[in-house]
Amino acid sequence: MLIVHRQTKDMTVQTDNLTRPSEDQYLNCIRCGLCLSVCPTYREYLSETASPRGRVALTRKGLDGELELSPNLMEQMYSCFACMACNDACPVGIHPADLALEMRQVQEQIRPAGWKETLFGKLIPNPNRMELATLPLRIYEKLGLRRIVHVLGLMKLMPAKIRDMEAMLPRLPQRPLRQVLPEVTNSAGESRYRVGFFLGCAQSLMFAEESNATVRVLARNGCTVITPKETVCCGMPAAGYGRQDLVMAQAQHNIALFEQARVEIIVTDCATCGSTLKDCGQLLKDDPAWAERASAFSKKVRDVSEYLMSIPLEKPQGRIEARVTYHDPCHLRRGQGVWKQPRTLLQMIDGIEFVEMSEADWCCGSAGSQLITHYETSLKVLGRKMDNLENTQAEYIASGCPGCQMQLNVGIRQRGLNVQVVHPIELLDQAYRSGDFSRSREETTEVVTTINKEKSDG
Repeated sequence: MLIVHRQTKDMTVQTDNLTRPSEDQYLNCIRCGLCLSVCPTYREYLSETASPRGRVALTRKGLDGELELSPNLMEQMYSCFACMACNDACPVGIHPADLALEMRQVQEQIRPAGWKETLFGKLIPNPNRMELATLPLRIYEKLGLRRIVHVLGLMKLMPAKIRDMEAMLPRLPQRPLRQVLPEVTNSAGESRYRVGFFLGCAQSLMFAEESNATVRVLARNGCTVITPKETVCCGMPAAGYGRQDLVMAQAQHNIALFEQARVEIIVTDCATCGSTLKDCGQLLKDDPAWAERASAFSKKVRDVSEYLMSIPLEKPQGRIEARVTYHDPCHLRRGQGVWKQPRTLLQMIDGIEFVEMSEADWCCGSAGSQLITHYETSLKVLGRKMDNLENTQAEYIASGCPGCQMQLNVGIRQRGLNVQVVHPIELLDQAYRSGDFSRSREETTEVVTTINKEKSDG
């Protein structure tokens, strides 16, 4: 049995060399059930153990010694999607989603898994190794093998889970963006802002065109953009698997890197990265050497839509004739409180018919790796999202998180929908570029008309 030393001031306490949640994080649950109505896993299974309230009860009994901290108990913590809806719903301030993540950290201290050190400590935080590890995927795309596989219908021979994992992949870039994006991108006009750009792992390896669009839009709107090439993973994958020590190490690396860049603001186009980076101040608040630096770093972090809506933003002259809806990433809406800005940005574009999707702020079922680790549950949650998407009759669904985008791709492929998944910034960039093209054509036509008139007069 664990010996409990009560402590209410700090978020975590040391018990027999075990870092664990404090009692205040689970004792105050009043079992009202408000969290049940917003939990995606409870909605699908109607089981108390699959609910936030159930996970809080399991935490209490496990930490008080009434239940063994067994793999089965911990599985209930890993089944949580960490969408944070329960955090918002709780009337007494319990954060069940955060508690589930902290219990994963407890498990890792009791039964450490060596593969987590390899994956989250040596592979994911190392950009060179990640680029090498994903090289086969780029070859698969570049040589046309992916197209051949689909044309011949070979994916139909694969197990459903393999098909869906392949469907997650966007159109992959030939080279990671980290290798081709300049470290300094000058402003297109007068430079009014010096902005750091946090290039996330997925954005560099899989969504390069999105981040290219982000940098173009920032430069167009008066930003000199600094993109440090040695950024490492924001830390969320390690946090999701209980390795908070690795999260701290990665945070310290990124903080020091952006200090050298001397930027006013740090922009990210990944909702998960943004949420994690904004938490660095809280994460390192008890470290005397890093607390102040981490706080200063986190205060600079902005989602790209959040930042663009805070500066004088050029209205695009191009039009996009399309029906567009929007899905809120959990780490953007709940993690950062950003939800109006992406919608406002989309509605700035002439020609777009924006339609609000029912339950737009409900989890899509991705939660990072749930399609891999909890396949059936992930698809059940995704199914409801696809029902809502179909009802909008949209041609585009925009979302600012690579995990959400990949999950939405799976649902769209499964149902054969003619819907394109995009980042909001891609549509804004497209409107800017189409406006430039139209203006260029008009100017060319005007010059040709003038020359022809001069020849005629001559």
